[in-house]
Formats: sequence, structure tokens, C-alpha cells
Amino acid sequence: MTSTDSEEPSPPAPAEDGGGATATATATKMTPSLSPRRPDGFGALLTRLHFYAGVMVAPFLLVAAVTGLLYTFTPQMDALVYGHELHVSHTGDSALPLSEQVAAARSEHPNGTLTAVRPGSGDGTTQVDFSLPELGEKTHTVYVDPYTGDVTGQLTTWWTSTPLTTWLDVFHRDLHLGTVGNLYSEIAASWLWVLVLGGLFLWWRRGRGTRTARRLLLPDRSARKGGVRRTRSRHAATGVWIALGLLFLSATGLTWSTYAGANFSKALDSLRSSTPYVSTALGDADSSGSGSTATRQADPGDIDGVLKAARDDGLSGPVSVGVPQDGATAWTVSQTRNLWPVGRDSVAVDASTDKVVDRVDFADWPLLSKLTTWGIQAHMGLLFGIVNQIVLALLAIGLICVIVWGYRMWWQRRPTRSDRRALMGTPPARGAWRGVPSGVLAVGIAAVAAVGWVIPLFGIPLAAFLAVDLVVGALRGRGAAGSAPTG
Repeated sequence: MTSTDSEEPSPPAPAEDGGGATATATATKMTPSLSPRRPDGFGALLTRLHFYAGVMVAPFLLVAAVTGLLYTFTPQMDALVYGHELHVSHTGDSALPLSEQVAAARSEHPNGTLTAVRPGSGDGTTQVDFSLPELGEKTHTVYVDPYTGDVTGQLTTWWTSTPLTTWLDVFHRDLHLGTVGNLYSEIAASWLWVLVLGGLFLWWRRGRGTRTARRLLLPDRSARKGGVRRTRSRHAATGVWIALGLLFLSATGLTWSTYAGANFSKALDSLRSSTPYVSTALGDADSSGSGSTATRQADPGDIDGVLKAARDDGLSGPVSVGVPQDGATAWTVSQTRNLWPVGRDSVAVDASTDKVVDRVDFADWPLLSKLTTWGIQAHMGLLFGIVNQIVLALLAIGLICVIVWGYRMWWQRRPTRSDRRALMGTPPARGAWRGVPSGVLAVGIAAVAAVGWVIPLFGIPLAAFLAVDLVVGALRGRGAAGSAPTG
């Protein structure tokens, strides 16, 4: 819940009217009701952090929300833009043998190495991937009508994604700026959970004494229209509604980030919770008698027997067939179902015998590996279909509104009177950490340091902020001391 709110400035003191003790008593009586609630040490420290983090990190979050909103509906955009390649207009009673479909794709694309085949079903085309050195991680995908063998189109894809989806994916991850752009998305994911939890605490704390479900969950319609109080209530109430979803997006986004993601992978390895894969090694035996299996190339014509062996072994639904590059390696057939329940069972098949030589079922995956897979699919809007997409779109729109209202509060507190000297509104007071109990402060510092080590793009910006804040505070303190009157 990104907020740029700060404590309300104290109202100007009542003007003296010559009323003597009566005027003084009246002013004293009114002051407690007009003065803002003074936060305790921890609350003031969190308010200051939330204020500055919101100001500095909100632009990253805004970009992530907008690009994520665009990416959410890529399945529908793909169907609109690449309908001719992805779908057939008429379905037949039965599909042609997969080997014939691969041969049709090869005739259309004679260059490149055959790497994978995804058989089509229903109105979906069969997708045949060819790798080329100049494409790097990308592949050239040929789309074949499974009922007629006609080639419907060709696209350069990235991990099966169409050019449009690939462009939007990279746009969301790094704005097409490479390594530098990756920093933006990881900073956004690293700070989102901090802002959400901090905002929830501050909103809960502000309502003490008058806390009700309505005050926490709905905007304050009694506040003056156009005032900072109404803006703050909209900002906070919307943040409460989307908080759980934002925490989920932050956590899942960090799992495949550059630096925090690497630490997450190391943790999975240490806990033996990495994603398991089938073994594809067949050894050096030459069961066919046609030469060394290490040098013999895989025969695309074997794909029919490989797929049948996998189907007979229980692999149902959409699958991807991995083509080996030599005779000493087994073929792989893996489920690719992204909708719940996710299908990720896989088998390794010896093409010389059409026997399954290894199998790994999704049900046997470590729990953390399953959670990671489910989380990634939900983050991408695939796990629950259109419902998943709508929820992600609402989260993105809600986050955009929260950010806009946060900056609106910042603008509403700009200096329009002589008692507001800050350039863009008065920030929470510096030095709030002095009011935090020493024991709590020590534990907090240790916890923050540990989190900063695991999530570097949370720790490094936080350390930089604290260093700058301390330097500025010291310089201002020295300037104030130098200007103090003597004697």
C-alpha cells in the first residue's frame, strides 16, 4: 500500500485578542482537540520510512502495474493477432501421425535443429520448434494443421511464447533495457511488501479508539471533498482490499528475480526442494546395431512410438515432446497444463524400444517446488484462466489508484501557507528511532539486516536512504547550531 502521507502539521496558534486570562484559557482548552496525534517512536519511524519509500519507489511500482496490466490479457491478444497460426478453422475426426506433421514442418523450414514438438488438439495447431545459432534462446516455431498437415504459419518464439507475448513479458521485466531494466522490476518487488505491511500498520494505528470495519475498509465520505483526509482514506481503504494480492505478487515476483531469485534458488537447493527432472541418459549400449549411440542422430520418425509410449504410461492432456540430439539420450514427454490442476508429469522414453525408462510425477515434487510453480502460473494469470486474469487486472488497477492517491496527498500538502516551509509537504520528523526501546531496536536492526541480505535490492536502497538521511540531518543540525544566538 504505497503511501506518501505524513503527519498533519500543527495548526497556527490562536491570535491574541487582548482577552487576558480568558483568551489564554480558551486557547489552552482548544489546543488538545486541534493538535495531531503524536506518534510513538516505532510509529514515527515507520511513518518516515513509508513516506520516503512511497515517494521514491512508487514510480517503479507504477510502471510494474501498468506493464503487468498489459501482460495480463496476452492469451486473448495472441488469439486475435496470431489466430491463423494458433488455431485451425475446421477440425477433423482424427489427427495425422505426428511424424507426418513434423515432416511437413521440416519441408517448410529445412534449416535448424528440431528440438521440441507440441501436438495440437481440438482447434489448436501442432507447434514444431527448430533452433538456430543466431536465435540464441529463441526458436523458430512452425505451426501445422494436425488434421491436414498444412503449415499455417511460422513465428520466432521464446519458451513457446509468441512475439507479442515475449515483447510484453520483457517490457514488464526490464522495459527492454536489459540488466539495468531488471533493477527496476526487482526494486518494485523488493519494496512492495514493505510498503503494504507498513501501510496496513499505519492505517490500523491511525484508527485506534474509533476503529471499525467500515472505517478500515471504506473511504471516509464525511471528509471534505478534495481534502487530504478523503484522499488518504481512499488510498488506505483501497490498499487494505488489495493488500493480500500485492503481497502475493511481491513474493512470486521475487522468486524469479535476478538477485533475490538467486538466493531463493540456493535455498531450494539446500532444502532439496528444487524441481526434479527425469533422467535421459541411456548409456553407451547400441541396441540397434547401427553404430555408436553417442553419434547416431535421433530419428524424427520415432516420435510416434515415443508419444504412444508416454500416453500408454498415463500422460494425458497437452504435452511437449523433447527431441534428443544423439542416440545416447532419451526422448522426453512432459505435460504442459497450466490450468488448475496443473499437469507437470514427465517421462523419459528410449526410442529404440519405445519403453519408458524414467518418470517423475508432479504429485511427487517437493512442496516448495509445487508452491513455486503454482505461484508463477497465478502471477502470469494462467492458473485459473479468465478469473485469474480479472483478479490480476483489478490488482493492477487498484495499485495504480493507490499510487496516484498517494502522490495526490503529497501534492495536497505542498506549501501554500507560511507555516509550511517544506518543498512538497512536511515529512515525518527525523530521529524517530530514538523513541524506540533499545531491545526492540536491536532486534529490528538484525531482522532488517537479514532481510536486506536475502533481498539485496531492498537492503541496498534502504542503507543508501539511511546514510543520506543521517548526513542531511547532521548538516542541518550543524547549521542550526551555528546560527544559534550566543550569550
